[in-house]
Order: sequence, then C-alpha cells, then structure tokens
Amino acid sequence: MTGAPIDLYFDSTPNGWKISIFLEEAGLPYRIVPTRLAEGAQFAAEFQAISPNGRIPAIVDPDGPGNAPIAVFESGAILLYLAEKCGRFLPSDVAGRTQVIQWLMWQMAGLGPMAGQNGHFGLYAPVEILYAISRYGKEVRRLYGVLDAQLARTGAYVAGDYSIADMACFPWIITHKKQGLSLDDFPALKRWFAALRARPQVQRGLAAGDGMRPQRAAMAPEMHARLYGLAKEDPQ
Repeated sequence: MTGAPIDLYFDSTPNGWKISIFLEEAGLPYRIVPTRLAEGAQFAAEFQAISPNGRIPAIVDPDGPGNAPIAVFESGAILLYLAEKCGRFLPSDVAGRTQVIQWLMWQMAGLGPMAGQNGHFGLYAPVEILYAISRYGKEVRRLYGVLDAQLARTGAYVAGDYSIADMACFPWIITHKKQGLSLDDFPALKRWFAALRARPQVQRGLAAGDGMRPQRAAMAPEMHARLYGLAKEDPQ
C-alpha cells in the first residue's frame, strides 16, 4: 500500500511496538517521530495537541477520512483505526470482530496495565514495596494463565485468524523475564510467542527506534523522575 507516510510518535515500549508491528504487517508507509519519554517529550504542547493524555504512541495520518489529516492517540484506538483503514487484521463479520475487539480490550484494560505496574514496582520504584510487588506479580501470572488457556482453545492465534488482538498482546509478553515469569509454565502461550517472534514483520516492528530508550542503569535521577512523573515534593 502506498501513500504519504503516517507519522508514528514513538518510544521503544510495548505500546509503541504494537503500532510499529501493525504498520510493518500492513505494509503502510510510516516514519518514526522520536518521542523520548525520559527526556520529557511527552509534556511538550505540540505533542499533547496530538495526544491529549501525554502518552505514546500516537499517529498523524495525512490521508485520513475524506483525505484530511487525522491524529489518533491510545494504542488500542490506533490499532482499530489502522485495521479499518487498510481492511486487514480485523474481521468484518460481527462475531469475528467482537472476538478480536474483546481480546484487544482485555489487553488494554488488564494485561498491559498490570504488567506495567508489576515492572515498575519490581524494577524502577525508588523504594521496595513488597505488597505492590506481590499484588501485581500474582495478577500478571493470572493474566498469563488466561491468555494461555485461550490459546490452548483457539490454536494459532488469540481470536481466530492473526489480528490486532495478537499484535496488542505480543509486546507485553516480550517482558516476561522482567516480569519474573517463565513461558515454560504456559505452553500454549510459549508456542504462540515463538511463532509471532519469528515473523519478519514483527522483527522489523520491534527494531523500530532501536536504542531510543536509555537503560535503567544509565538513566540519570532527573530523567527517572521525569519519566515516572515524580515531583520534588513526591515521597521517595
């Protein structure tokens, strides 16, 4: 598919990878607009005009509805928009569409937020909070079990054919080692994860923006505070 490139406001995070993977899978032209969270790019007025919540990813499609530019924020909304734009990765029948959308919503409401909090309190919190580590760790394990059971039922993909549900969930499984989990405990999930990771389009999507995000050890305290929204008066 040809046309003017879509601007992808991006940092190397699971939510960012959802969109770069989709764009690679669909063959839509795009260009990365680096939005380095640790440098506070998400707080710029220009970015918040596109993404009012001040979070990546966001896109600007110059060839939107009626050939007019359109900005879209929130990764789930972007996936739905792009799937409808190119007519791929989202079934047209009501039953199939509902299956895909409900697993997309499951990822948006459950897997992503819980894994994000588990990673934060386990890796990045300035103090160790055992209750939070236990609470989010157990919930992420439960959610992995839900996805494993679904894949054991469906076979190759989360909701029938390969879809935006798979693209939404996959990047949040990449972090399984950081989440303190082994995929050996989730055999159907392990098979699915390996199959998706082997896709050339997925590999290109994951490579988008390589090296953009500083590693934790190299992150200065002020960058850490900016990334996680800590003000001077916040408790440490």
